[in-house]
Amino acid sequence: MASPAPPSADRPFSLAVSDRFGKSNLSGWRLRGYEIIFESDTPLGKAFDMTLIVIILLSVVAVMLESIGSVHEQYGAWLRAAEWVFTVLFTIEYVVRLICVGRRLRYARSFFGIVDLLAVIPTYLSVLAPGAQYLLVIRLLRVLRVFRVLKLAAYMTEATVLAHALRASRRKIEIFVFTVLTLVCILGSLMYLVEGAENGFTSIPRSVYWAIVTLTTVGYGDISPQTNLGQTLAALIMIIGYGIIAVPTGIVTAELARFGRDTASSPICPECAADEHRTDARYCWRCGTDLQRASAYKHHPS
Repeated sequence: MASPAPPSADRPFSLAVSDRFGKSNLSGWRLRGYEIIFESDTPLGKAFDMTLIVIILLSVVAVMLESIGSVHEQYGAWLRAAEWVFTVLFTIEYVVRLICVGRRLRYARSFFGIVDLLAVIPTYLSVLAPGAQYLLVIRLLRVLRVFRVLKLAAYMTEATVLAHALRASRRKIEIFVFTVLTLVCILGSLMYLVEGAENGFTSIPRSVYWAIVTLTTVGYGDISPQTNLGQTLAALIMIIGYGIIAVPTGIVTAELARFGRDTASSPICPECAADEHRTDARYCWRCGTDLQRASAYKHHPS
């Protein structure tokens, strides 16, 4: 059997999975550390990730408990000490991650690299700005690693589809938001002229705030029109609001349906079973296999 062709400029081998952070450049204890910290295919790697997730959840619970007045008065010192212990552990973990990768800058600029850094900064900032430690709830984002640990690939695939639909809908949604902002400015200005300061509409910005609250059908009730003309305008804004709510939903739904049609007949990689390819895709997005060559071999084996 012929050996697989080596990666080349016209065969973009997928580094996103197998060598994203420079695993091929590592050896010895750094390679072993990389396999434990960044991969979950080994017992030690899975144990490391599950232990990390438990510690993350405990640290977030500690931050939330510290924000409760009665708990803070009785156990504030213990919770604060626990928070510093968690922060030191996460700091050491972050440094070890940087040591065990071949491409440190790529890891530091990746999604999880940024989240890992943000997970420790608030505690240090709290020394200069009391209260900053409550921003540590951002550590919950690190729990997203559970999808990798538990092999919940189906959830990641669905998340990819949703992200694709949102990206494809971006320009339409931007135009929609701009139109809504223009509408609330006009309606808020009209309400300011109709009601005036004596009925609570003391300025155009405050009237625009009321228009946003009314158009989105939230309706706090802190400001309300008192005149007949104002109430008629308010009723019109409420009706418009119900119609506007469906617009972004329809935009994203249409893109989801279109993406579904494009991938319904997409090829499946014979090596890793990945799907979600474009119908004209040549290489697998996950492992880099030549889909056209694999398909030809399947139908005409030599």
